[in-house]
Amino acid sequence: MSDGFMIFSGSANLSLSKKISEHLGIALGGIEKKQFSDGEIWIKFSENIRGRDVFIIQPTHPPAENILELLIMLDAARRASAKRITAVIPYFGYSRQDRKDQPRVAITAKLMANLITKAGADRVISMDLHAAQIQGFFDIPFDHLYGSSVLLGRVLKISDNLAVVSPDVGGIKIARAYAKMLNSSLIVIDKRRPTQNVAEIMNIIGEVQGKDILLVDDLIDTAGTFIGAVDALKNRGANKIYGAITHPILSGKACEKIHNSKNLEKLFVTDTIYIEGHSCDKIEIVSAAKLFAEAIVRTHNNESISSLFNIDKG
Repeated sequence: MSDGFMIFSGSANLSLSKKISEHLGIALGGIEKKQFSDGEIWIKFSENIRGRDVFIIQPTHPPAENILELLIMLDAARRASAKRITAVIPYFGYSRQDRKDQPRVAITAKLMANLITKAGADRVISMDLHAAQIQGFFDIPFDHLYGSSVLLGRVLKISDNLAVVSPDVGGIKIARAYAKMLNSSLIVIDKRRPTQNVAEIMNIIGEVQGKDILLVDDLIDTAGTFIGAVDALKNRGANKIYGAITHPILSGKACEKIHNSKNLEKLFVTDTIYIEGHSCDKIEIVSAAKLFAEAIVRTHNNESISSLFNIDKG
């Protein structure tokens, strides 16, 4: 263990946590996890963390046990008298419900922020929130990393005739960042979402004909909207179409849809979410471990992390 800080991992994405620990050159701290017969979670830190700077790595995608496990780990660390507790949440789940867009609904992104803070987190590190303003839901420091700094190093090599596409108006900011770094034009898809996980493409704003396309977004869930956008772009005369999406939720038949798409060349994703049993040859995983490792070191040393937003072109 490092004399300066300790890192621990929940069970949601142990693979990423191990890669982060390798970049840091220290072992993951020991945690005992048990479950009672009814599923109740029991957690104990296996070593002394009193007075230590503790980092707990756990994405909070479904099932709900992932967020509950993080909360229990935070509470255990607080009660064990850790000096500072940082929740490293590669994917911040429940972030799509970030406003009251209809009567009698919850704002779960704010609820999650309250729970994480109340459980004992002193700071949060996360990547590509579904809405950047979610940082303001927290009353503790929040460091927001960008998946583009991981994925751009890979997509720089795919084409010299590339246009960047935002799948909706809400994604323009991230698409503009890609377009600026790639010195490419920006295209926006105007879509309507009548119900959850269902989108209707209304218009494509920008010149698509003869262009190679990079479709960017923060997450991909069922892949229905994504493949619909790919097909619409192809019908408008796009050449080769690629995707660069930070968080691969890939629920339901998403992998099957991606694999069977005749119009998609390749989808680049990060490993913020562990893809169990991944075997789709059209999906390429680019690890975000190095970025999170550097953010952890800089946080421990009370250094700026703004330089981490620069693009790694290697």
